[in-house]
Amino acid sequence: MMNKMNIHATPLAALALALGLSGCANLMPPTQVDAQVAPQWQAPLPHQGTVVGLGQWWQQQGDPVLVELIEAAQAVSPSVAQALARVDAARATRAAANAALLPSLDASATASRGVNQPSLPLATTQTVGLQAAWELDLVGANRAVSHAADAQVLGVQALWHDARVSVAAEVANTYYSLSTCTQLLDLARQDAASRQETARLAELSAQAGFTAPSTAALARASAADGSSRVTQQTAACDIDTKALVALTGLAEQDLNKKWLQAPVNQAQAASFLIASVPAQTLTQRPDVFAAERDVVVASAQVGAAKAQRLPHLSLNGNIGTMRTTSQGSTTSLDTWSFGPLALSLPLFDGGQRAANVVAAEANYTQAVSVYRGKVRQAVREVEEALVHLQSAQARQADAEVSVTGYAQSLQATQTRYNQGLASLVELEDARRNSLAAQSAQLSLALEGKLAWVALYRALGGGFDAAAPTNAVASQ
Repeated sequence: MMNKMNIHATPLAALALALGLSGCANLMPPTQVDAQVAPQWQAPLPHQGTVVGLGQWWQQQGDPVLVELIEAAQAVSPSVAQALARVDAARATRAAANAALLPSLDASATASRGVNQPSLPLATTQTVGLQAAWELDLVGANRAVSHAADAQVLGVQALWHDARVSVAAEVANTYYSLSTCTQLLDLARQDAASRQETARLAELSAQAGFTAPSTAALARASAADGSSRVTQQTAACDIDTKALVALTGLAEQDLNKKWLQAPVNQAQAASFLIASVPAQTLTQRPDVFAAERDVVVASAQVGAAKAQRLPHLSLNGNIGTMRTTSQGSTTSLDTWSFGPLALSLPLFDGGQRAANVVAAEANYTQAVSVYRGKVRQAVREVEEALVHLQSAQARQADAEVSVTGYAQSLQATQTRYNQGLASLVELEDARRNSLAAQSAQLSLALEGKLAWVALYRALGGGFDAAAPTNAVASQ
C-alpha cells in the first residue's frame, strides 16, 4: 500500500522546486564505459592489391550469381524479418516515450433529455468539453525514458544489420562450399575414369596371361574405390545445393539454372581496409554498437527508477460549454479551469521503488559486462580470421608445388607402367598422391575464401553507425 501527499503549489513555488530537483542525468550511471583492447592487431593485416569498402564487397567479387543469392536469402530470412519487426516495435516504443513529454488533450461530448427537477419542464442538455493534462518532468524521469527509447532504436537497427551480415556470410560460405565440392566432383570423376581404364587394361592383360590375376583384382578394387568417391562427393554437393535452396527460398530447379551461370574459376576475394587500431575497428561492429546502446538504455532505466522516488508535478485544465434547451428557450454556459497544479510526494510504498532501483542497477551492471564481453569476442574473431587468412595465403605456393610435382610423378609412373617397367601398386600410389594434392589445393582455396568471409563478418560487414536509420527505412 502506498500513500502520496498532494500539494497545490503556486507556479512560483513549483518553479523553484523544479530548479532544485531537476537533472535526471545526475541520477544515471555512466553511459560510456571503458573496454580494454590491445593498441594494435597482433596478426598481419591483408592489404594486398586494391582495397575496397566492405559495404559493396560482395559486388566486388565479380560473381553476380552470389550477389543475387545473398539478396534472395536476406529477403526471406526469418532472422532478418524478426530484426526488422523489432525495429518497428522499438520505434513505436520511442514514439510512446516521446509522447509522455507532451501534454495530453481529450475531447468529450454528451447529450441528454429529461426532467432535471420535478418543478422544471422537459429539457435537452448538450455539453462539449476539452480536458488537458501535463506531467511536468520535474526530475527528468520521462526524459530518461525517452533517451532510453532512442538508444534502443539505434541498437535494434544495428542488430538488423548484423542479421543481414550473418545471412550474407552463411550464403557465401555455402556457395563457396558448393563451388569447391563441384570441382572436387569433377576431379573424382576424372580419377574414377582413369582407374576404370586401368582396371579394363589390367583385366585384359590377366586374361592373356601377361599379368597375375591379383593385379587385375587390385585394379578392380581401385576402380571401385574411385566410383565410391564419386558417389560420396555427389551426395556432398547435393547437400550443399539443398542448403542453398533452404537459405534463398528458390526452387532447386531455378537454383541449378543460376548455378550454370556462375563462374567456374572464381577470382580471389577483393581486399578491404582494416584499421590498425582495434578500438577504431570495433566501432564498425553492429553487435558491439548494439551492446553499447544497451548500456545507455540500462543507465537511463536506472535514472528513471530513481526519479520515481522523487516528487512529481502535474498540471490539469479543461474548457467546456453546456447548452440547455427547454420550451423553445436555450441557455448556454461556458466554463474553463486552469489547475490544479499538483505536487505529488511519494512517502511509503513498502519498498517497491527501492527494489526497482536495485533491479535497474543490476541490469546496468549486466549490460556493462555484456558489452565488455562483446568487445573481447569481437577482437578474438578478427584476430582468428586474420590468422586463418594469413595461413591459407602462406600455404598456396607450397600447394602449387605439391600439385605440380605429384602430377609429374603420376605421368611418369603411368608411362613406366604402360611400358611394363612399373607395377600397378606404384601406379596407384602415385595416383593417390596426385589426387590428394589436388584435393588439398582446392580445400586450401576454400579455406582462404571462408577466412575472407569470416573477416568480413568479424569487421561488421560495412556497418555505419552514423546512418543505420536510412538503411532500415529503405527496406
